Order: sequence, then C-alpha cells, then structure tokens
Amino acid sequence: MRGNRVAASRPPRVRARTATIGAFVVLAAMVPAAASAAGSQEVDAELPYICAFPSGELPATVRVSAAFPDRAGAGEAFSPTGVTTTVELPAEAVADLTALGAATARAATRLTVGVTQNEAAAEATWRGTAEPVTLPGSGPLALTTTGDVPSVTGRSDGDLVFSAGDLAVDLELGAADGSAADPGPLTVDCSLAEDAPEEGLLAAVPVGTDAPQPSGPPSLPGSPPGPSGPSSGPEEEQGERAPKVTEGTPGGTAADRDAPPCRYDENRPPTSASLNAYVTGYTNVNKLKGASLLPVSCMLIEQGIPGDGPPDPDHLVFDTVSQGDFHYEGRKRTPPVESTFLAFGFTPVKATMVLEQTGPIRIDSRIKMRLSDLLTIGETYIRAPLVLRVTALEINGTPLDVGPDCTTEKPLTSPEPDPANHPGDHVVLYGRGEQVFGEDATGYMLLTGGPLTGEVTIPAFTGCGTGGERIDRLLTASVSGSGNYVKQIQGQTCSIANPVFETPFTRGECTEDLQPYQIPVPER
Repeated sequence: MRGNRVAASRPPRVRARTATIGAFVVLAAMVPAAASAAGSQEVDAELPYICAFPSGELPATVRVSAAFPDRAGAGEAFSPTGVTTTVELPAEAVADLTALGAATARAATRLTVGVTQNEAAAEATWRGTAEPVTLPGSGPLALTTTGDVPSVTGRSDGDLVFSAGDLAVDLELGAADGSAADPGPLTVDCSLAEDAPEEGLLAAVPVGTDAPQPSGPPSLPGSPPGPSGPSSGPEEEQGERAPKVTEGTPGGTAADRDAPPCRYDENRPPTSASLNAYVTGYTNVNKLKGASLLPVSCMLIEQGIPGDGPPDPDHLVFDTVSQGDFHYEGRKRTPPVESTFLAFGFTPVKATMVLEQTGPIRIDSRIKMRLSDLLTIGETYIRAPLVLRVTALEINGTPLDVGPDCTTEKPLTSPEPDPANHPGDHVVLYGRGEQVFGEDATGYMLLTGGPLTGEVTIPAFTGCGTGGERIDRLLTASVSGSGNYVKQIQGQTCSIANPVFETPFTRGECTEDLQPYQIPVPER
C-alpha cells in the first residue's frame, strides 16, 4: 500500500438490482407524532478546503448541495435529501494521481457535518460515492458523489444549524489496463480553509412551535391529502439537549442501532426465499387533526415464485404472491409506542399502542419487463389484516386500566380495488416503481425499498376498561373513522440466502449478523 491510508469507515452506495417480484406491507400505528416540514430549502454551498495530496497541501473547492426542510417539529427526525458533494481537484492534484500510474479514479467522500441547537452540538457523517471517471491528461477534475445521510432530531425549540467540517476523499485508483493502480486505495484528508464563509454554514432549520406552520403537502392526483401536522408536542420535556443523529446504515451488527432486532432464529428459520427489512412511516388521523407514526418495525418476508401474467405484446409480465409478517419479540406485531394527544381538542390522553396481525399479510405483485429499453415496472398491492391494540392509557394525568383486550372491534380496512377476488377486512397499500437495468430504482421496489401509500379506516374500539370504567366510547369518538391517508417507507431488504455486505465503495444490504443494514426514515 506504500503508506496510503485506507478509509476506516465505508461510504454507502445502493446497488442497482432488477426487482423480479413483489413488495410488502407497512402501516402506521395510530399514535400522534411531531409535525413535519411542508416544504424544503435548497442549499448549494461552495466552500474552500485545503487537502493533503501526495506532493503536499493544495487548495480544493468543495460544493455541497442538499434539500433541507423549511421547518421541523421538536422530537421529529428528518434527513436532508438530494445530497451531493463535488470536490474540484486542481490540476496539480490530478498530476499527482497520474504520476502514481492511475488512469481512472473512483471517489467516495466522508464529510463531517456539525449539527448545533442552542448551546448543544452533535456531529453527523455524510457519505457519498461515485462511478469511476477517467483522469484528464492535464487540467482540473471534478468528482461528484451522492448518497444517503443520517437523520437528525431536534430535541427542543430553536434552529438546527448544519455546518460543513473535515472531509475525507477515498480514491480507488485504476490503471489503463483496468487493473488496480499500484498504490492501491488512497485517502485524501481535507480541512475547511480559514477564510471559509460563515465557518462552513450549510443551512438552518427552524424547530418547534415558533417555527412557521406548514400548510400541508400537496395531494397526489386521486389520493387523499398527505399526512398533516401534529396533535401533540414531543414526548420528552423541552430543554437544551444535543441534537440526535441517527445513522441509517452503520456497519457491523445491529445490536446498538436505533431499531429493534430483525433476524430469523430457530423458531423461524430462514429459507432460500427469505428477506427482512425495516419499515416506518406516517398516517393522518383525521379526528385528531394530525399525523401518527409507525415506529421502525421489522418485517420478515417469504418471496413467492413468479408465474406468467396476462399477455402483453410489449412486456414480459410476471405475477407473484408473497407473504410478509411483522416481527417483534417473537410475535407478529409492531413495537409499542407511547404518545400524548388531545382528545376532542382539550383532554390530554397518553396511550401505548401496537398493531397486531390477525392473519397472513398478502403481497400481490406484477412485474412488467420491456426488452426494448430494459425497463422494469413494478406494481404491488399489499393486503394486511391488522387490529390496533391499546395496552396502556392515561387521561388528564390519571392512569386507567384498559385491561388485556382493548382493541379495535375488527381489523382496519381500506378501499379495496379488487373486492371480488380479495374479500375480507384488511388494509390495502399500493406501491409502484421503475428501474432501468444497471441503474437505481425509483419509487417502490421490493429489493431497494421505497414508499407505499393508501387510505385506512379505523374501526370502533371494544374491550377497553375494567369493571364499570368502560372507555370504548372515548377511544372510538377520538380516533375511529375513515379517510386516513397512509405513507410508509421500506428500507433496503437483506437477502438471507445471498447477503450483500458493505465494502469501501458499496453500501451493504445486510449487517454481519444478517439483519437489515438500512434503517429508513419516515417521510410525509
């Protein structure tokens, strides 16, 4: 390696893979969450850096582009989107690389981003990767990387301020014949120049009740309104605490991550068709005039065998029926979540709730492959029989014994697009995605994840309370109803039989102990 330092952390990259079958269900537990941003602020910052190249320190220009929310609620996690990092290498730096025998370079970046709120501070690492580029014979070179970044949660009211800090550029150098260049991987360390404007400021996101209130996201054609604002504040008391940075894709095992365990075991051993993934998201709860959160939850999926779909002169069509299950502490349910909301607009109610399956979750997927341009289109309907269970309740500060059987009187329901073939009470979610062979998927695909949307009706509650203190009507009046829009996000799946682990230039799909590598962030 001739003294070249190999990067200690590994930047993420989602591999492009053609999905051949289905998708699976996610659904929101009916617990109010903090408000989400209505819009975004676009950032394109150009910053001066000093980088240590083999011949010595040289100036470099770094451009960071991203979209931040206009505002966020205290206690609400969000991730900047569309993040790109462009490192403009001077001609002298390019000459250094060619002198090492390199003809191509593949870049991965690790940008340290400081996150401050009031007097508290934390750090996040923004990772990005790029495809190999040919080094020019002379002149400068721009290397642009993209990638997902950690989510950030403001713990109290006050601006969350994001500032660029140290940058590491990992370079995988290639020779003209396609082999690895003799020096091997090279890491270039860069620091913000002393004359950088505003100490590397990228953006400031207002957080809390003093931030401008959103008007709500636009609705898709033919769909209900998107998830709306909060019906309550954050669960924790306000105060000056460090912003919470949640890495969505740390390496190693999943033991210390901000997510429940998600693995197969002797009670449910995997098969050659087994996948697992994390899911999360929001839904509107119309009666509470707010949105509710599904905590990060584990799904175990068994892929079906694709069969021929209906004839199509322009596509190869495959239909697949698969099955998915929530998995938490050995049961088919979500983790419990405690939340506080205002019933009838004035009565504070704190509830702990979970979603439980009453039967198998059915995944109907149709994949259409167009050979003329190698485009794959996937459409998926997910049908899940789920009841909402309340395990603890406190009204106006007074605990009430809800008993062991406080649930919706029947499973939650949705409008059914095909009632003749799929009778019964279940939630229906829909996902659509596209993927050109060799490129990343857009929308929803089973292997790469994405958004699923739908509409849910919450039935009346029953079995709530003990003795003479029946509170079924309170819960029914404050929560039950129709037209609640749902948007759920699935992370990248882990294929248990063929796991993909992280490398310096590729984001893993599985942790070392075969749990999902990616932890998704809910979106509105």
